[in-house]
This record gives sequence, structure tokens and C-alpha cells, in this order.
Amino acid sequence: QVQLVESGGGLVQAGGSLRLSCAASGRFFASATMGWFRQAPGKEREFVSTIVWIDSNTYYADSVKGRFTISRDNAKNTVYLHMNSLKPEDAAVYYCAAAPGYTGSYYYDPAQYSYWGQGTQVTVSS
Repeated sequence: QVQLVESGGGLVQAGGSLRLSCAASGRFFASATMGWFRQAPGKEREFVSTIVWIDSNTYYADSVKGRFTISRDNAKNTVYLHMNSLKPEDAAVYYCAAAPGYTGSYYYDPAQYSYWGQGTQVTVSS
């Protein structure tokens, strides 16, 4: 089992920045893929970004490219989402997710991820 604990959400003005953290504990696989999804009220959960643990390849949704950066800290088994130039449409509950292996080209599909955090709220005021 893998446990994921997110932190770092909050209220920020449009144009501001936040950093989300996701600490993984338990049985963690070196081949894991860890990512971030978000879900706004009345909308489906959507892919934001992911990082492949073994080679640090990263992927981003078009809506966040150039504004968000995903990174990791191997020693802490922690993944970060640095969010800059936040927009009101970025407001959502952000979820950390982990897949035990390489997701290949399906990195955007929530069904590929077996483990999920509890979510952290990000609110962006205009």
C-alpha cells in the first residue's frame, strides 16, 4: 500500500503562486509514476501533470503548460506542483495520485493510478 498526503493548497489572488506537496509513504515503487489531477465543482476529474519517477520525464495538460512545474525529491519520496500565474479557472480540489508502474502514453488517464491522496483545495480569487 502507498499512502499519499497532500499539502499546500489555499486561497490566492489571480496571478499569484502556490506550491503543492505530496508525500508518499508505505510501499513505494521506483518505477512509479506520480501525478496531479484536479476536480472543480460539477466537472470531471482532469489531468494536470505527472512525473515518471525513474527517469523524471514530465507531462502537462495544455491548460497549465508554461505556468505549472512538477518536480520531485527522491530522498523524501515527495512530489511538488509549483503553480504560477494562477487563474480563476485553476480553482479546484487538487489530488495527488500514484501509479505503481510506468503508465506509458496513458499518463493522463485517472484509471492508471492506483493510489490517491485526500485532496487539497486551491481557490483563486479574481
